[in-house]
Amino acid sequence: MTERTDVVVIGGGQAGLAAGYHLRRQGLDFVVLDAQATPGGAWQHTWNSLRLFSPAAFSSLRGRLMSTQPGEEYPDAGHVVTYLSDYEKRYDLPVLRPVRVYGLYDDGRLLRVETDSGTWNARAVISATGTWWRPFLPAVPGRGDFEWRQLHAISYRNPQDFTGSRVIVVGGGNSGAQIAADLAHDAELTWVTRRPPRFLADDIDGRALFDAATARRRALDEGRTDTGGVSSLGDIVAVPPVREARDAGRLKASPMFVRLDRDGVVWADGTRAFADAVIWCTGFRPALSHLSPLGLRGPRGHIATQGTRSVQEPRLHLLGYGDRTGSASATLIGVGRPARDAVREIVGLLAAGR
Repeated sequence: MTERTDVVVIGGGQAGLAAGYHLRRQGLDFVVLDAQATPGGAWQHTWNSLRLFSPAAFSSLRGRLMSTQPGEEYPDAGHVVTYLSDYEKRYDLPVLRPVRVYGLYDDGRLLRVETDSGTWNARAVISATGTWWRPFLPAVPGRGDFEWRQLHAISYRNPQDFTGSRVIVVGGGNSGAQIAADLAHDAELTWVTRRPPRFLADDIDGRALFDAATARRRALDEGRTDTGGVSSLGDIVAVPPVREARDAGRLKASPMFVRLDRDGVVWADGTRAFADAVIWCTGFRPALSHLSPLGLRGPRGHIATQGTRSVQEPRLHLLGYGDRTGSASATLIGVGRPARDAVREIVGLLAAGR
């Protein structure tokens, strides 16, 4: 099967739907290709207790506010999945799933999208595959020697799987803090961070983070002094479960160990901690293997962009991969503006090519 359309969006999570909203408003012919079998993007694969950093009204895509979740100030992942599913239906977005994209190719006047369900030829492409599918594991000495359970945060689900176990959680960001707090009651927990954890003030949540990220981006664009953005405020949002564990003294961090051995971890002074499991909350990298045929990667694997647009391939936009492709673009509230800007550029590109 070969189809032709104006725009192909690769990825049907929050960034893909944000792009779809603006493409629909511009009246373009487009399709959203999603590798997942059901709506909700990465949110349907997170741990059970995950909470957003902001109330529902400040965690919404353009055009439709997220409803509040009864009894919860900060919605859980299941609530986000329901919201994204409803968003697709409300705007009648043409999402096809499950469709796995193998590669994007330059066919001269068109870009060719090869998938397990056929080929699409498009005048422009928006890549919105996110980072969840490419977890990062640091090259810590001895990681391959540890004989017990190791997993990344993407595979963690609930504390009952670790009841009574000795668990080492590695990572000083929000995922590390939330998972450590989740395990604090049921497991013998050791929380390890590269630097002392920095909790944001209890009255600061994702709203302030978005404002700080936006202000930093504006300052850099205008050639002013770097404000520090989100990092100037701290690393960890004190959502209620984290706040409770912290205040109860159950979130005390140890410095980073220097190596693992078969039974646990070892610090620089020779101190050891035995472990039944190590959970790596060490972040992600952009999932961009489908773009490899275009040969766009530069130093350190980065694809050079101007805003969301690829510098080398102006028919390609990258959306939702963090600040490199739009201030706070990896968040629900932050992806709307770069999605709008990407679609505006595409409209101009297509008009010029007619």
